[in-house]
Amino acid sequence: MMSNDSGILYVVATPIGNQSDLSARAREILAAADLIAAEDTRHTGRLLRTLGVRRPMISLHEHNEQARVPELLARLEDGVTIALVSDAGTPLISDPGFRLVAAARSAGLTVSPIPGPCAAVAALSVAGLPTDRFVFEGFLPSRGAARRRRLEALLGERRTLVFYESVHRIVALLKDLAEILGPDRQASVARELTKLHETVTGGALADLAQAVEQDTATRRGEYVVVVRGAGARSGKEAPRELLTLLLEELPPARAAAVAARLTGRPRAEVYRMAVALARQRPLS
Repeated sequence: MMSNDSGILYVVATPIGNQSDLSARAREILAAADLIAAEDTRHTGRLLRTLGVRRPMISLHEHNEQARVPELLARLEDGVTIALVSDAGTPLISDPGFRLVAAARSAGLTVSPIPGPCAAVAALSVAGLPTDRFVFEGFLPSRGAARRRRLEALLGERRTLVFYESVHRIVALLKDLAEILGPDRQASVARELTKLHETVTGGALADLAQAVEQDTATRRGEYVVVVRGAGARSGKEAPRELLTLLLEELPPARAAAVAARLTGRPRAEVYRMAVALARQRPLS
């Protein structure tokens, strides 16, 4: 059991763009912390200078986190208070920090959240899509084949989907989404959230893919893509159970043709689902 004199690990959310979004409590914690563990000390240094705060910092990023954990745990056990920050938003959400937080919790140390900005939640709140249930997928694999396999596994997901993507792969992601989930599936693309050139655009996936591909002049930063989940079942849906049974006897193209005739769903849409299901089946 740890001593009551152990330090506290604070997980501090920082602005994703507009510096005024930093909470008063976050400012107090950063100013009082004995040590700040930052994804990029240069980036966090600029934030601290804006706040007029000078505190010791140590880097904690995806390449050194595992090696840093023992040292930081030892400091916490010695009573050092540490503020964990990422470059922007809430640490651990597609950012480093999980190994440290998990280790601190396992060691019985106090880990306390200082909530604030999160790009996924910000984009979801203005997308105009269902928010009662959603699934955060973060960054998908960078390689096209692996990315498409993951999207095929999400074909039947009914919760709203939230993705992160870089400027370099946003067009490829949107094209894959349109091809696999359907060109008419409704979605929202958000970029530069809380910044001067903030843009949130909604529409069908095919239209969004075309618009982003053509708009090279303003393509910058990272994107949050929010996609409506698969529709509720109806008499015209191609149930996974039907396709699963048909695939036991027929190749995907034939199974899709039969399922489309029985359900009235577009053949191309049913074929996408059949291909995804066929890839998930174990090899005989």
